[in-house]
Parts: sequence; structure tokens; C-alpha cells
Amino acid sequence: MSLLAEKTTRASGLVAHTDSAATFVPDQSRAERTRSYAVADFAMPTGREEEWRFTPVDRLRKLFADEATGNCLDWEETLPAGVRLGTMSVADWQASGAPMPADRAAAVAAANSGGVGVVDIPAEAELTEPVRLTLTGADGALVHGHLLIRVGHHADATVILGHAGRAAYGEIVTIVAGDGAHVTVVSVQEWDDSSIHLGQHDVVVGRDASVKHIAVTLGGAIVRLNTNASYAGPGGSFEAFGVYFCDAGQHLEHRLFVDHAVPHCRSNVEYKGALQGDGAHTVWVGDVLIRAAAQGTDTYELNRNLILTDGARADSIPNLEIETGDIAGAGHASATGRFDDEQLFYLQSRGITATEARRLVVRGFFASIVSRIGIPEVIGHLMTAIDAELATIAQAEQVTA
Repeated sequence: MSLLAEKTTRASGLVAHTDSAATFVPDQSRAERTRSYAVADFAMPTGREEEWRFTPVDRLRKLFADEATGNCLDWEETLPAGVRLGTMSVADWQASGAPMPADRAAAVAAANSGGVGVVDIPAEAELTEPVRLTLTGADGALVHGHLLIRVGHHADATVILGHAGRAAYGEIVTIVAGDGAHVTVVSVQEWDDSSIHLGQHDVVVGRDASVKHIAVTLGGAIVRLNTNASYAGPGGSFEAFGVYFCDAGQHLEHRLFVDHAVPHCRSNVEYKGALQGDGAHTVWVGDVLIRAAAQGTDTYELNRNLILTDGARADSIPNLEIETGDIAGAGHASATGRFDDEQLFYLQSRGITATEARRLVVRGFFASIVSRIGIPEVIGHLMTAIDAELATIAQAEQVTA
């Protein structure tokens, strides 16, 4: 998309409203898509399905095969006092009523993981340090991962989940926030250039709870992260922030589904990405469903993409489906564009080099969302990584000059 598409819907007595891209399947509600624990309920993707049409499925066949591998990523954890790390069986995870997989890759990961890692944060805990889990691949092997994060009622916690190294990784993560809890989950993807990562993150927001989910995607040949949010009681708040930087040949895809089925809940989604290099491709799809029972919902989603060089492509599709007119507000916005030449000229006219001017413009582009992450160590690491990405442009320009 190269045009700005921004629409806002306010309560206006409508009985139902659907607002989606013209290329989407007509008359198909987001609620109608298959969800199941059984791999057999999902056909092998061909790339013609709506949920796979942007994804290079021909390079993902081994992640769709319903076979256990027995492989694991290296795992390191830092657990503050009171936090427990354990396991449960896949059958017990299913019996708990956890959200079901929403595509074949997630179903395969759940079924073939061999067990579920469980992080338990006790009720009313106030963690002063984050829970840190770092997963690292060493040899590019196929791995299925499965993680459950349970946060007790009225707890306050941050979980940082890091991914690095070489792997073909299918992942499913379930995050359950108890009533009144305040939870931040940060998922950082800094894979090697050859890695593939297909992940599904399901967030269940308890009554009067607030959950912030942050996705930072910088590495990997193909990374596709689906983040789904639902509400277990009224008064819940869900925020999803994302930052991604895509280089030549990379495919970075982020999909979100916020399912408002409970009254008086809030959601806010904001993702920003930068792209550089031939064949760099990003996809952002944001689906929000406000069901008939979800009166008083307030929701907004935003995606912005900055194209830094020729040969890069960004697809951005926000979708809003509303089944009740009794809402506080709902809207979405999406835009993709290039550097602002006037900004660059202004900076260069004041003695700033072209390279430094570009760095300042990109930092400014990300600033509004990075500042909202609220975790100093993540912010500092992210900005350092972005500077490193920009340095590759400067080096390429010097070579061709």
C-alpha cells in the first residue's frame, strides 16, 4: 500500500458494520475461521488461503508436517523470587481451556512439542525485575516450542522472551492474566539470517486486567508472528506494540486478532516498521472483531511503514468488524511511504550529513512507539540495533559512490 487509508467509526446507532480491504473474502467474518487442537482440521496451506496469501508457504513445508522431532532450543531463564518454572502435558494444556491454534503451523507446534513449559507468577506478586527466557538455536534444526505464562490475580510482572541463533521454529505461547493483573510481555526476534520462525501468541485478559504485548522483530529469513487477544471479563485492557526492521530478502509478517466478546473492554494496537534492500517484504494484518455482546468497547489500531530504499514492499491491511452500535469508539489507520525529503533537506541544510540525517529521521519515526515500551533495557537495545541496521545502508552507499 502506498496510499494513506484512515477510517474511524463511532457509535452511531448501527446494528452491524464491517470494514475490510476490498481484497478480502466477501461476507466472511473473522470469527468463522477454523480454530482447533487437531492438526487434521487444518489443510496443508497452498498460499491461496486468506490467512496465508502473503506468506511464502513453499519455504515452510517442514513446519506444516505433523511429526515430532525431539529437538529443543537451548534455554536460559532468569526467574525473580516467587516465580516458578515447570511443565505440563499437552493434554492438560488442552483441558485447561487454553485458546486453540488458529492455523496449521500452530497446531503442529502444539501437538508435537512433547510438553508445555509453564511459567507461574503468583497472585499479588510485584516483580521488580523481569522474568527473562532466552531461546537459542544452534544448528538450524526443526523445533516445536510450547510455553504457558500464567499470571495470578493482581500481580504486576514483565516477561521478556528472546529468540536468537539458527533454527526452524514453530511456537505457540499462551499468556493468561488473572483478574486485576498488570502484565507486559516482550517477544524479541533476533534470529540469524537463515532462521524461520512461525509463532502464535494467545493473550487472555482477565477482568479489570491490563496486558501489554510488545513484538520486536529484527532478524530471521522468515518470521511470522500471530498475536491473538481475548477477554475473560469486563474492564480488561490490551495493548499491542510492534517494531520491525526488514532487510533485503527478509519476510517479516505480523498478524493480530483482537476478539472483543465482553463488554467495556479496551484495545490499542500500534506497529511501526522500516524496510531496506531488494526483496525486503513486510506484512501487517490487524483484525478487530467487536461482537454483539461487547457494548462499550473502545478500540484503535495503527500501522505505519517507512520505505528506505527501492525494491522493498510493505503490505498493510487493517480490518474492523462491528456487530453492535453501542460502542465507545473504534477506528484504524494504515500508511506506507518513503523518507520525507523536506525533513532530510532541513537537517542537511544545518550541516548534518546525509547518513546522520537519515538516522535521525528513522529514530524520530520509531520514537513514539519505542517510548511506550517502558522498559529501558529493551529501548536501549532496540535503538542500538536500529542504528546497526542503518549503518548497512551507509556502508552500501560508500561502496557504490
